[in-house]
Amino acid sequence: MLKVILAGGGTAGHVNPALAIMEIIKEHRPDAEFLYVGTPNGIEKDLVAKAGLDFAPMDVAGFQRKISFENLKRNLTALKYLAASGKRAKKIINDFKPDIVIGTGGYVSGPIVRQAAKMGVKTAIHEQNAFPGVTTKLLSKSVDKVMLTVEKAKDYIDAKEKCVVTGLPVRSGFSTKKLSKEEARKQLGLDDSICILSTGGSLGAGKINETVADLIAWYEENGVKVNHIHSYGKNGRATFVPDLLSKGVKLADHPNYIVKEYIDNMPVCMAAADLIISRCGAGALTEIQAVGCGSVLVPSPIVAENHQYHNGKVLCDAGAAVMFEQKDLTGEILIKTVSELIADPDKLNELSENAKNLYIKDTPDRVYEVISSLV
Repeated sequence: MLKVILAGGGTAGHVNPALAIMEIIKEHRPDAEFLYVGTPNGIEKDLVAKAGLDFAPMDVAGFQRKISFENLKRNLTALKYLAASGKRAKKIINDFKPDIVIGTGGYVSGPIVRQAAKMGVKTAIHEQNAFPGVTTKLLSKSVDKVMLTVEKAKDYIDAKEKCVVTGLPVRSGFSTKKLSKEEARKQLGLDDSICILSTGGSLGAGKINETVADLIAWYEENGVKVNHIHSYGKNGRATFVPDLLSKGVKLADHPNYIVKEYIDNMPVCMAAADLIISRCGAGALTEIQAVGCGSVLVPSPIVAENHQYHNGKVLCDAGAAVMFEQKDLTGEILIKTVSELIADPDKLNELSENAKNLYIKDTPDRVYEVISSLV
C-alpha cells in the first residue's frame, strides 16, 4: 500500500492542488492511504473534511514584516509554533510512516516536508505561481522533486535539475469532457449573445465589483445585448446589487444577467463565456486556459511578492489576455476594453486560442510520473 502525506494551507489555492494530486494518485493506486497535514483553523480543515481525508493539525504561522505591537505579538506566537513544529512533524511522520510527503505551499508545508527530507522520506513540492513563494524556494534545496505550473518559475529556483514543469492540476469539472458554448448556455438559460463572466473570487474584489457595475450600467444605457455572469463574493454582499440599482439597472428586468455571491457551477459558466474578467490566482488562470477563453485580468495588489502580477504576465506575454493593475483600472477603461473586444471577434478569438495553447493537457500524467519515479 502506498502511504502519502499531503500538506498545504492558508488559501484554497494551496489546498485544491493537493486534493487534485490525491485524485491523480488514487486513479493509479486505488489502495493508496492519505494523511493531510494542515493548520487547525485554516480553510484546509473544512476542505479536507469534505474530501474525506484524515487530518493531522499543526500550528504554524507566518512572520509579519510590518512593525507594530500587534505584529510583535503575532511574531512571538509564530516563533513558538516554529520551535515546536519539528517535534510535531517528526511525530506525524513516525506515526503514519509515509512513502512520500508532498507539499503544495503555505507555511504549514514547510516543517513537515523539511522534516521528511531529514528523515530520508521521499519528498516533492508543487509551486502554483509563476513567481515561487518563500516556502518553495527554501524547500527546493532539500526535496527530491519540484513540480512547477509554468516554465518561468524555474528562473527563480537554484536547484533547476530537480524541477519538472507539470502544469497545475485543476478541478475534475475542467479536466473531463468539456461542454460546448451552446450546451453551457442552454444549461444556464442564456441565449446565443456574447457571454461575459466576471469574478473576484469567493471573497470578491471591490475594484472588480465597482468597475463591472459600471460596465453593466453601460450595457443598459447603450442597449448592448450581452449575457453577463458576475460573482460579487462575500465582500460585495451588501453593496453590489444596490450599486447596480443606483445606476438604474434592475436585475429582474434582465434574465440574461446572472448575478450571485458565489458561482458553484464554475466549469459550466466558464464554458459559456467568450470573455472572462478575473483576478490572477494560479488556479483561476489554469481554468481559463483549460476552457480556452480570452480574459481581462486584474491582479490582486495585496498578495505576497506580487505573485498574481507575475501569473497574469505569463498570459499577457503569450497574447492570451489583457491585464490592468488595480491602481490603473477604472470603469471607463473596462468599458473601453470590453466594447473593443465585443466589436472585434477576431481579436477575441485570438486571445482564446492563445489561452488554449498555454494549457498543459497531460498534467495528471506528468504529476503521477514525478510521484511514481520517487516511490
